[in-house]
Amino acid sequence: MTNETIPLDKLAKVYRKISSKVQELTQEYETELEGLKAQQEEIKNAMKDQMLALGVGSVRTDGGTITLSQKTRYYTDDWDSFKQFAVEHDALDLFEKRIAQKNMALFLEENPGSVPAGLNSLSEYTVTVRKPTK
Repeated sequence: MTNETIPLDKLAKVYRKISSKVQELTQEYETELEGLKAQQEEIKNAMKDQMLALGVGSVRTDGGTITLSQKTRYYTDDWDSFKQFAVEHDALDLFEKRIAQKNMALFLEENPGSVPAGLNSLSEYTVTVRKPTK
């Protein structure tokens, strides 16, 4: 039987039923995962505290080698100043290589004749099924 012979109302009902089950399973998974991650975080903190107290960066144990490293993340509270700084220092590589999708669409809509070289786009159809309204 092909999709064309099954009435759309039946397809929508089955689709929503599957969506509900996916949501239910996802919630169960996320709840259990959250608990496990919380336990892992407690254990990581205990290992970090012990390693800092010992003044070591690496420890080999029967359970595995534990390595302590420091990670620094950079962020700004003033994007306008940061953008100006990057331009002044010819340091545009301080930004990640990702296009802001909504901003690009709006720019192209407002400037139909200005398209950056190398810009590609991909459009695809999506199907959304909502609960029926009464």
